[in-house]
Amino acid sequence: MANEKVCYSRYRKWGEVQPCWKVGIFKIRLPFVHYAWSVPEMLQGLLMCATCLGAIPVLTEVLGVEYGVALSMVIINGFLYNLHVLLGDPVVPGWITPAIPIITAFLTNGYAIGPDRTHALIALQMEVGIIFLVFGITGLGAKVIDIVPNSVKAGVLMGGGIASVIGEFKSGGRFGIYPIGITVGLLVAYFCLFSPQFAYIRKNNKFINAIGKFGMLPAIIIAVIVGPLVGEIAIPDITWWPLFKVPEFGNIISQLTPFGIGFPTAATFIAAIPTAVVVYIIAFGDFVTSEALLHHADVARPDEVLEFDANRSNLISGIRNVVMSLTCPYTQMCGPLWAAVTAAVSQRYEEGPEAMESFYSGAGSFRWSTFVAVSLMPISSLLQPVLPIALSMTLMVQGFICTRLGMEMCEDENERGICGVMGSVLAIKGAAWGLAVGLLLHFLLHFYSKNKAAAKAASAGIKE
Repeated sequence: MANEKVCYSRYRKWGEVQPCWKVGIFKIRLPFVHYAWSVPEMLQGLLMCATCLGAIPVLTEVLGVEYGVALSMVIINGFLYNLHVLLGDPVVPGWITPAIPIITAFLTNGYAIGPDRTHALIALQMEVGIIFLVFGITGLGAKVIDIVPNSVKAGVLMGGGIASVIGEFKSGGRFGIYPIGITVGLLVAYFCLFSPQFAYIRKNNKFINAIGKFGMLPAIIIAVIVGPLVGEIAIPDITWWPLFKVPEFGNIISQLTPFGIGFPTAATFIAAIPTAVVVYIIAFGDFVTSEALLHHADVARPDEVLEFDANRSNLISGIRNVVMSLTCPYTQMCGPLWAAVTAAVSQRYEEGPEAMESFYSGAGSFRWSTFVAVSLMPISSLLQPVLPIALSMTLMVQGFICTRLGMEMCEDENERGICGVMGSVLAIKGAAWGLAVGLLLHFLLHFYSKNKAAAKAASAGIKE
């Protein structure tokens, strides 16, 4: 097991960092060269790409592009996902999910569909990418995580979790449209990922243990079956040929890029600044979540040293956003973490080196597989009807993980209170309001209490 000094890896010795090619702050790692391929994560990736494909309805509605162009955008984004593990970031990256409603409102309320709206999205995503790059290059990314009070970090996680759940259950949310499919799939996902009973059964049953290795995959499969049976989704119409979707680069360049429709005006860039700042504030929560998840995994697995560098993660996220803004601007943005899947990988990783050779094995195998899967027409067409249910389940699992981690981070009753209030405000009023409330409460309750206690202790020392 993980506490025995037996290394199951042929790539590293016990207690070492996974091998790599060092290029400055980046650490290049390739599958089969620097880490082993993980079959369970590969199979998860082939069907969990349903969540990646969930971007298509948003892209077609907000930008007015056709299905084929939207699918092409998902494929390009899927390739860029691989930059994180490739360059040394031990996470499964994803969207800046809680920011999607804010981004959509910014675009739809102020710009007509067509070149004007696309210009606004180009400006917004480019600015988000530049903010990531500045924080990574200057080193502020890591410093900010260290400086931010523990209660505020917990509040960011709590707010992200609450927002994920509220979004699914609000009026017009996906739960009201697909109640049975989401409920059944979500119960299976929660049970397989978080239930102590399921973990106990796995230890004594080889078949159940094999199912448990696939994380959220059983829940996706069940949703694909249950959805059509209860009439919530259509029976898939599978496209067998062509086997692979070749991105429509010509249409993308002419319809979406600044090289086809021109660069946004200075006024458009200026108008996008407040939204870009809020999007980064929301993304900050992903760095907190990454640090918490990887610290937990690192403690559980002494055979491998996991190195999470917030500066490097900022740089990679910045590169992805800038590239996407110039090639195919994405309403979901390019975030540093897919919390639900990173947690699923972490759960299996913590079972020991015999279960997963390296964290990079799980994260890398998953992301390379999703890239291939979104390009495969039989898979993308099979999953097309279930996309909303898969996206909803992912958000609800993320909600569970974020709220749990937020509570675990709190060290006393005041921190728990700050976490709950800040998280609620963040989820309801937005990132700026949430951070303002969290910082105010920290200095009013936690910081002030510590100073008062220290002054009282010093005064008692003088009297003695």
